[in-house]
Amino acid sequence: MCADGCCAPPPAVAPDRRAVLVRRVRLLVVATITYNVVEAVIALTAGTVASSGALIGFGLDSVIEVASALAVAWQFSGRDPEARERRALRVIAGSFFALAIYVTVEAVRTFFAAAAPESSRVGIVLAAVSLVVMPALSAAQRRAGRELGSASAVADSRQTLLCTYLSGVLLAGLLLNALLGWWWADPVVALAIAGVAAKEGRTAWRGEHCC
Repeated sequence: MCADGCCAPPPAVAPDRRAVLVRRVRLLVVATITYNVVEAVIALTAGTVASSGALIGFGLDSVIEVASALAVAWQFSGRDPEARERRALRVIAGSFFALAIYVTVEAVRTFFAAAAPESSRVGIVLAAVSLVVMPALSAAQRRAGRELGSASAVADSRQTLLCTYLSGVLLAGLLLNALLGWWWADPVVALAIAGVAAKEGRTAWRGEHCC
């Protein structure tokens, strides 16, 4: 249960207002997909060059955010979005679990191999930009999703918000490696990303996102 009552059934939404909210969700989905495609390409490329598991994990999270946004786009492309909600949530949950497994394996491998990643200025800039962009997108998604009473839209907003937290953690890890040479901060950050992803996957699978 939610202490603030956010899980209570939402009030009925007038048809005109509902149409506006559905269009808003669709536009936000397009914005999320566009940004995350760019973010994924940059993060995966920079992560591969620097052999950074944290950056690669961040890039994969961006790929999964695209999959999540596409699931929501598919849901709201039909005449009855509620009928597709459970399947959309399953896709979102599965993408979280896949990220958690992959990043955990790579982080453990990097840590025990003591393979020091190189510093990445590109990754530092990317993480800083995401700290600004992602909170705004997430807040807009969450407001529209709650008013619509859509658990999948709220779940997608949580995934976008997750990217904000991951951006902060990633930025800290990359700076520690670049400024202090703490290479082990990279796999530690990757494991943190995996842990949060697993938690979010479980929440989405159970359909527990507040709307």
